[in-house]
Amino acid sequence: MTEESLAGLRVLVTRPAGQSDELVAAIVGSGGEAIRFPVIRISGRDPKIVAGEFASLPTPDIVIFVSSNAAEHGLPAVRDCGARLAAIGPATSAAISATGARVDIAPTKGFDSEQLLLHPELQNVSGKTVLIVRGKSGRELLGDTLRERGADVSYLAVYDRERNTIPAAEVKSLDEAWRKGRIDCVTVMSVETLQNLLLLLPATSLEALRKTPLVAPGERVIQTVMELVPGIPAIEASGPRAADILNALKEVRHSGQN
Repeated sequence: MTEESLAGLRVLVTRPAGQSDELVAAIVGSGGEAIRFPVIRISGRDPKIVAGEFASLPTPDIVIFVSSNAAEHGLPAVRDCGARLAAIGPATSAAISATGARVDIAPTKGFDSEQLLLHPELQNVSGKTVLIVRGKSGRELLGDTLRERGADVSYLAVYDRERNTIPAAEVKSLDEAWRKGRIDCVTVMSVETLQNLLLLLPATSLEALRKTPLVAPGERVIQTVMELVPGIPAIEASGPRAADILNALKEVRHSGQN
């Protein structure tokens, strides 16, 4: 076994179906086992409806994409509007760049609203029109702060995000595996992911979760984890990308926490 190996580590992956493949491949490629348990379902809204809603909004000077999902489902409607494009972090930047569009504004470090708001181009936005592309709901920090700085802020919802419906047999199978000590680590990507996971798990799994190392990106997510699941061993990943999560999992594997 190499120093970098995840051999023997069984990891619960809670990302939505269709968005967990890269992380699953990274875990398996490092010798671990990935157990898929998607607690959130993402579905893009009708592109024609999105385009119609965008046409009814003021022409933006800046368009901010709050996630890679926002870029995937929203970029087709806004990419030719002439606005400067902003991404909340590296994963979102990569999703925009993959289409051939250029990212004009992105955090120099980090991957959340707080870091994006530190960007020089978002300091003096008085009189600017800013469009925030997101799901049907989300944090209001970006919009509220930019309004305080004098911007005219609109939102464009381009996808739905809801708690996934998981078959009872699958939940039962996971619960049995957890009770038998066959889940060594859990990954969550957001506060919403954690909240949905807690709602989907039976009481016996929730008890096991409290003793299971959990990896998540971002100080805000880790803080919420500690509030909602007191005493859980929580490890902060350096970012939301598969490589960031993998590095944190290696820390768990070689620290002996699992």
